[in-house]
Amino acid sequence: MRGLLLHLRIILINSRLMSSPIEFLLRRFKPLFFGLSAAIFLAASVHAANSADNQTGSAPSTRYGPFGLLDHSSQYGLGVLPEPFLVDDSDLEVNELRLDLFDTRTGAQHTDLFKAELEKGFGPVTFELEFLYERDVSTGVVSEGVNSINPGVRVPFYQYVSASVDTTFGVATEVALPVNSARSRNTEVVPKIFNDLILGDHFTLQSIFGYSTLFGPGPDRNSQHFELGFVFGYTFQHKELPIPGVRQLIPMFELKGESGINRNDAGRTALLGDLGFRANLKAVGRAQPRLGFAFVFPLNQVERCNEHWATITSFVFDF
Repeated sequence: MRGLLLHLRIILINSRLMSSPIEFLLRRFKPLFFGLSAAIFLAASVHAANSADNQTGSAPSTRYGPFGLLDHSSQYGLGVLPEPFLVDDSDLEVNELRLDLFDTRTGAQHTDLFKAELEKGFGPVTFELEFLYERDVSTGVVSEGVNSINPGVRVPFYQYVSASVDTTFGVATEVALPVNSARSRNTEVVPKIFNDLILGDHFTLQSIFGYSTLFGPGPDRNSQHFELGFVFGYTFQHKELPIPGVRQLIPMFELKGESGINRNDAGRTALLGDLGFRANLKAVGRAQPRLGFAFVFPLNQVERCNEHWATITSFVFDF
């Protein structure tokens, strides 16, 4: 691992062709996307086999699942990881309803994107169904309609838990189904790999990498993009920050990137960030409300052409 980090550091220092280290990583990892997931899976299998060989009768194993790659002692799926705003969710959700309002401003243009999402877990597998509705206002003209309907699924395949480290690797797939409108004419398929990392009692990092392809009759058909996202969170428990009615307050920073692979967008990278918070409130009956707000901003010129600033207001209910 140290050798890999040193190799990446040397490459980043010597690279003069990229406008930022983040954009370089976006392009560097595109051809390694599927190879990386295979390498992680192989390493996890070897580690699980070695752990099984070293297991003693005095300490019962917490491993389970295919080849013993998952761990019952992991906090994955227990609500420790905050709900992302921009980046795709990767945590296990048993029963969850989410409602978001994404308010975007670009000069005189104003766009509202409404999202409703339902997630249901079966064992370690999470199924989701997302519904998007868009309303655009430009020079006084209003247009609106359904953007897309997006089913998806995700599942962890390896977990490692120690005294201070809890990490989960997994795979996911999301499909955006068109509704034959001006906003939605193509089908988008996005296979992904993700990692959810919990360090100690406060810090969390969620990472996700995807490869998007569009299919269909629209003008953007066959376009491909490499996507990545990082979600940084720091959790304050109620005893550390005694806000009435709030169980946990989680300040968050997110980074979302998209790099074109072919067609006119080849080599163009858009970077978007946000600063916000999640407030996990006390339960109301069986429901666990989680409120969130984030300010969204472009991080490079490519994204600045798409939007100048935005806000996200999010309501999540676990039940």
